[in-house]
Amino acid sequence: MFIDKVKIYVKAGDGGDGMVAFRREAYVPDGGPAGGDGGRGGNIVFEVDEGLRTLMDFRYQKHFKAKRGEDGRSKNQHGKNAEDLVIYVPPGTTLRDSDTGDVIADLTTHKERFTAARGGRGGKGNTRFTTPANPAPEIKENGEPAPERNIELELKLLADAGLVGFPSVGKSTLLSVVSAAKPKIGDYHFTTIQPNLGVVESENGNSFVMADLPGLIEGAHEGTGLGQQFLRHIERTRVIIHVVDMSGFEGRDPFEDYEMINEELKQYNMRLLERPQIIAANKMDMPGADENLAVFREKIPEEVSVYPISSLTKGGLTNMLRETAELLEQTPEFPLYEEQDESKVVYRYQKSEAPFTITRADDGAFEISGAEIEKIFKMTDMTKDDSINRFSRKMRQMGIDEALRKRGAEDGDTVRLLEFEFEFIE
Repeated sequence: MFIDKVKIYVKAGDGGDGMVAFRREAYVPDGGPAGGDGGRGGNIVFEVDEGLRTLMDFRYQKHFKAKRGEDGRSKNQHGKNAEDLVIYVPPGTTLRDSDTGDVIADLTTHKERFTAARGGRGGKGNTRFTTPANPAPEIKENGEPAPERNIELELKLLADAGLVGFPSVGKSTLLSVVSAAKPKIGDYHFTTIQPNLGVVESENGNSFVMADLPGLIEGAHEGTGLGQQFLRHIERTRVIIHVVDMSGFEGRDPFEDYEMINEELKQYNMRLLERPQIIAANKMDMPGADENLAVFREKIPEEVSVYPISSLTKGGLTNMLRETAELLEQTPEFPLYEEQDESKVVYRYQKSEAPFTITRADDGAFEISGAEIEKIFKMTDMTKDDSINRFSRKMRQMGIDEALRKRGAEDGDTVRLLEFEFEFIE
């Protein structure tokens, strides 16, 4: 098993602004309010797509931003809500908050969804602020600012295509030249002690996971050598790439090696032979390989696909990878009952932070900060006196005025909130 990780940035859409508008009617001398509310911003939604196998697409796009809601309109017309931005991920993707390290979702089944960031609420139009004392208000709200998050996607990769073959036939080298995997390679048997996985991108843009599995020897199904560890991993693959050394290295017979590996697969589990198998006739750059390949072809059924390749010179790899990608599209997954886990990660909710905090700046000003008060401020139209007065009332209701007094604020002191400064008045 291999863990693939990538960090991305997401931001939901801000809400649309409310509108200040009036209708002119004979029986309403001052004009009745007619400003509509703004539309909701788009959510950031992750959805599982069983057709995806890797996180490779996120290597090229790491920033995702949903659209903003439409502003409110006159005649009390509501602005349009923005569409959600859906981000598709493979089954088995875990979402982790990069800033806190907390797991926020574990997406495992096809079409399963998780909303990682909700779009901002649309601001209210002036129709919403009508009162008997103020039948024609010029107050409106800006759209609610939407949250942004840094998210780490983590995928436990399972091999789509497994490389099998005797030790030293060139599986590790093959994997290293068709993917970004960097397996340790040495000129001795059993150099691979655990599966190495790499993501391979085919000509049509699809990607799949290829595994270089530990060398298999006679008696593996009985636990000899690394066999049991190896065979447990090959159960997960959908296409088997059987790498055969056509150079006859150390006097070995390519056809005998081929038959022995297949016999081990058969003895361990008959279902392993149900998987489509491609023969990669490797080391065709070596002397005598062409002759050995001709003899090999005479001994195997005609319908068996054989691709002469050289991992060293990269010859013949394109055709073999194309055939592998096509077979993967046609081959269903094989159930692995021991790995099915119906449990779900419980989404974690952090304790809400304080609505505001007050600190003292170097210049003596009192600085107010906090997610709640900053959101209220951003939703306030600071160009209208009515809106500013409403914001002041909200600050008093939240207890900010009293908190400033306790911190020593006096009449005329400067109070700062984001880029806005105002005087403290008793």
